[in-house]
Amino acid sequence: MAKTAKYYGTGRRKKSIARVYLVPGKGDVVINKRAMDDYFGLETLKVIVRQPLVATETADKFDVLVTVRGGGYTGQAGAIRHGIARALLQVDADYRPTLKKAGFLTRDPRMKERKKYGLKAARRAPQFSKR
Repeated sequence: MAKTAKYYGTGRRKKSIARVYLVPGKGDVVINKRAMDDYFGLETLKVIVRQPLVATETADKFDVLVTVRGGGYTGQAGAIRHGIARALLQVDADYRPTLKKAGFLTRDPRMKERKKYGLKAARRAPQFSKR
């Protein structure tokens, strides 16, 4: 690896888009110029973000710099995970089977369902009354 090596990956989930850069370092994760512990309150979201690094055993080899926008915290965590997995492929293509088997390379296609007319939400109907 070169000293100025910077590996890029774009991750998406729901309405969130994450631009992820992997830089050789000691394992710090910075999201929107804030430490991951400050950005995400829930421990499960922090685990989701680290999953690709743990699966490929590179958690202490790279610093992760992320710019993420759109959606909520869960969607953003999923987008970051997707972006890290894609960036790891730039580092070494041999990680592909590991990441693919764990499902980190697949873009989650589930989106918010549209609201239908005559209903209060996508499927929520008005309260029924017999009289």
